[in-house]
Amino acid sequence: MPEQQHVHLIGVCGTAMASLAGMLKQRGFRVTGSDAAAYPPMSDFLASLNIPVAEPYAEANLKPRPDLVVVGNAISRGNPELEYVLDERIPMRSLPQILQEYFLRGREPIVVAGTHGKTTTTSMLAWIFETAGLKPSLLVGGIAENFNSSFAVRQGRHFIIEGDEYDTAFFDKGPKFLHYMPAAALLTSVEFDHADIYPDLEAVKTAFKRLVNLVPRRGLLVAWDDSPSVEECLARAFCRVERYGFSERADWQVREMRFEPGRTTWAVFHSGQRWADLEFSLAGEYNVLNATAAAAMAAGYGIAPATVYSALMTFKSVKRRLEVRAQVNGITIIDDFAHHPTAIAGALRALRIVYPGRRLLAVFEPRSNTLRRKVFEGELVESLALADEVIVASVYRAEAIPEAQRLSVAGIVAGLVRSGKLARELPDADAIVEAIAPELRSGDVVAILSNGGFGGIYDKLPQRLNSRNEVSSRA
Repeated sequence: MPEQQHVHLIGVCGTAMASLAGMLKQRGFRVTGSDAAAYPPMSDFLASLNIPVAEPYAEANLKPRPDLVVVGNAISRGNPELEYVLDERIPMRSLPQILQEYFLRGREPIVVAGTHGKTTTTSMLAWIFETAGLKPSLLVGGIAENFNSSFAVRQGRHFIIEGDEYDTAFFDKGPKFLHYMPAAALLTSVEFDHADIYPDLEAVKTAFKRLVNLVPRRGLLVAWDDSPSVEECLARAFCRVERYGFSERADWQVREMRFEPGRTTWAVFHSGQRWADLEFSLAGEYNVLNATAAAAMAAGYGIAPATVYSALMTFKSVKRRLEVRAQVNGITIIDDFAHHPTAIAGALRALRIVYPGRRLLAVFEPRSNTLRRKVFEGELVESLALADEVIVASVYRAEAIPEAQRLSVAGIVAGLVRSGKLARELPDADAIVEAIAPELRSGDVVAILSNGGFGGIYDKLPQRLNSRNEVSSRA
């Protein structure tokens, strides 16, 4: 595809699609995009790149006719732009196809995959390689704060990429990561997720087995050691496999883990020998595991323990991962990208470490395609019960889920109440802000758990708290 041609992305505000838009612009293409709705951080990110975003979807967004259209995996038949592309026979590709054809070819892709932790682990691994002076390229499903971006296209031979098991496009229902041709892979976890496309855990495991089957004999697989599902996926690997975790059998074993306010330390033992003492500012056992996985992969590429230590000491985080969005009069508002009960539990446990002794409120929106369904009702109750008080919003776009399959918010609330927790259902962001703003007091920590825009609650709640303070000061 010649330089300066026009590429249009349908569904451009998805994290990966926005990143691809930036990568294409960096390569010299004229880039436009469209989406049903744009919200931070990706809307801000696209604006910073001067990539125009048209809302809503419409045929007019494709005039003048682009040379190529990239169709996001959330786009299905009936979308007016997709129908126009098909009618007019405009060349189209999926995001993974473009990545493979224009960015991964000729590189050494290191694919970070798993149900949980892949965004943070990918960001950590890329920062370790960057600290080592290897100038890696990066594509991650969030804004990596060390790079202030979700992507980087650099001179080095390594391309560190988050491997998503979600499907590729309406015309390709296989997982995205099967297009990435890994030279090495990291597997953090394998659990049931994406209930809209996978019928059960067996189907999820099949996807990860196919990824493992792509790693060449000379490659490396780094995998979590405490999951029967992960072990099953590794069973037929042709390459070297190294495991990380807490058990004695782990090749990379975590020991001496200590949590302090603003500081986490631990030791990593490799094959029984002390390899490094590591430290960073993040909290949570799951982040220690993520960092240890990244360290193990980095070691496989010859990066020294001292470099890994320096990288983790300077590692920031990823936006929407326990991100402090506001602090108003002693009330701390946290944004976390909640997509699964296991991730919710990990986030709430980490907040208990960061804010010991403080009242913790969980404000949860069932928004992911899995959490909108009733497959995890019991697990959700257990996870959310780690907070002191829970507010559950109505199921996002509930009408799109058949009632028999839909999550019962009333059931979640009832289960929490039975477990001794204060819990209630409120329909949306506006109702939640109206109800809880007067009740919040200095010292409270509010964890907003959603993988979407949640009706702008991240801005509405701080604004309401600030206006409450202004009224009090005038009284």
